Amino acid sequence: MICAIIKPFKLDDVRAALAAMGIDGMTVTEVKGFGRQKGHTELYRGAEYQVDFLPKIKLEIATHSEEVERVIETILEAAGTGKIGDGKIFVYDLLQTVRIRTGERDMDAI
Repeated sequence: MICAIIKPFKLDDVRAALAAMGIDGMTVTEVKGFGRQKGHTELYRGAEYQVDFLPKIKLEIATHSEEVERVIETILEAAGTGKIGDGKIFVYDLLQTVRIRTGERDMDAI
């Protein structure tokens, strides 16, 4: 399971790059958070205020173990801007997968 947190405006680039490599399914969630950048200040109607949680996109992609490195490299290339706040990629073991409609399990369900 690959979980990537990216900048919202990079979603279309990442989705297109993953589709080009054969990844045809993912879950996309709008999230808010912060890392080392600790948010930022904004000006609204002359008043300055602190924005602690920045909008991000969370992608969740279940794939075969052999594809993990290719998916990571694709996300890095498509989501990277070289600026602070580009995001993170987390990889963790997927213990079990079940397709609800058919009951298929594990790799057959992906």
